[in-house]
Amino acid sequence: MRARYPTVGRDVGRILQAVSLMLVVSVLIAVGTREFFAVPAFVVSAVAMGGAGTALARRYGDAPPAGKLEAMITAASAWALVGVLGGLPFLLVAWSIALDPFPAWANAPPMDDTTVVFLSPLDAVFESVSGFTGTGLTVAAVEEELPRSLHWWRSFTEWIGGVGVIVLTVAILARPGSGSFTLYESEARSEKIHPSIVATVKEIWKIYLGLTLASIGLFLVVGMPLWDAINHGMTGIATGGFSVHAASIGHYGSPLIEYAVVPVMVAGSIAFPIHYLIVNGELENFYADIQTRWVFLWFGIGSLALTLILGFNGQYETLEESFRTALFQFVSATSNTGFGTATIGDGTDRVWTAGATLVTCLGMLTGAAAGSTVSGLKLIRVITLVKGTAWQIADVFQPDSAVRRLRIGERSLSESQVQREYTEATVVFVLWVAFLAVGVAVLLRTLSPEHPLEYVIFDVMSAQSNVGLDSGITGPNMPDPAKAMLIVNMWVGRLEIIPVAVLLGTVFRRANLYR
Repeated sequence: MRARYPTVGRDVGRILQAVSLMLVVSVLIAVGTREFFAVPAFVVSAVAMGGAGTALARRYGDAPPAGKLEAMITAASAWALVGVLGGLPFLLVAWSIALDPFPAWANAPPMDDTTVVFLSPLDAVFESVSGFTGTGLTVAAVEEELPRSLHWWRSFTEWIGGVGVIVLTVAILARPGSGSFTLYESEARSEKIHPSIVATVKEIWKIYLGLTLASIGLFLVVGMPLWDAINHGMTGIATGGFSVHAASIGHYGSPLIEYAVVPVMVAGSIAFPIHYLIVNGELENFYADIQTRWVFLWFGIGSLALTLILGFNGQYETLEESFRTALFQFVSATSNTGFGTATIGDGTDRVWTAGATLVTCLGMLTGAAAGSTVSGLKLIRVITLVKGTAWQIADVFQPDSAVRRLRIGERSLSESQVQREYTEATVVFVLWVAFLAVGVAVLLRTLSPEHPLEYVIFDVMSAQSNVGLDSGITGPNMPDPAKAMLIVNMWVGRLEIIPVAVLLGTVFRRANLYR
């Protein structure tokens, strides 16, 4: 089956058009923060992205609706292009400060050691991909030194990326019957709140906006400054994790703020259809829905296990501090948020032991609920793998005539359904581990040998699960090949691998590399 490339071109163009509106909004933010020097950078970026999108959408405007193959190629291509073009504001703002052709009223700051990093196109793309994929790994050494317009752009990319650029496009540009659901599914989503996918997407955005405003309000109540609350509210509910401080949430040194951030990260871990049911009074879904139930169980089990390890290691002075640190870090890792309150590692020097680090890695691997803003394998896929494996083993002891079903939550699956879902989960898991292994191998090859292996695994796992926690390896001084590899890991992880595999297969076929 050959892909219809005009369809891909049309849909990628429409996605670029929708995302370019984010840059238009960011112009207003630059004006509102009186950082007039940043306005040209955002205007040029908006024209570049919007112009490219409009050219593609008009050139292939008569293309037929996307099928599954085209949708997969579109998703992988669009996320890659958005990540690259989203780096323009970082690059152009940095060069605007470096060249400073502006009068005094433009408020251009002096160049600092943090912003100067974004004079490099690779670093600008790294920050953009990290934002849109909801990862939160950063090459900004001291985030306080960044202009507020870049604080905003980082947070905005994570907020939009939390629900997905295709979800944004469907909400703005899609019409019923235009192949929207096929595109929607290609972004690792399948949940529907209403029969119409356009109505579903609009409902998701209402819920998302409400949760964001509630998060900002909560952070203000516990004493976070307004600018910090806005940015952390956006990146927290998006389970993205970019912060306006180099020490992340640990900057405040406030147990109250730390405890207040936890429910925001948990809210981002719950599927949007469950939020919809809960808002409409069906509170039993907190425990009746299998994924939501396991979100709370897994957060609790992992936090207690990490508390015990930190406590036995004498890592912190009191049991409460050990529990608070373990709760925050495990929920942050498993929700794929990436906010931090503790130093896990310092690059070549161990802070946390291998046991504590690998327990946190396990949380990053599983992720939370499918249909939320998290990445990772997703709990429902882990449950399918575990129960499906047990089901396959038990099948050996059953007579050939036995009719068997597998119960997962409220669903009772036939043998054919079990095989289909178990195979899908297994394929994703195997490919996920394969890309992880490649990332670890590249970092081991390019980094100095003094970096502990568990810390290398931790940072690659953090990139591919779109978490954002780091062990002191990821940063502006990391070798360029390692940065490029982590960009690939972030891209692969956000799309749950299959669209990327389809895109690569299509490229190889076009290049006749299968011969």
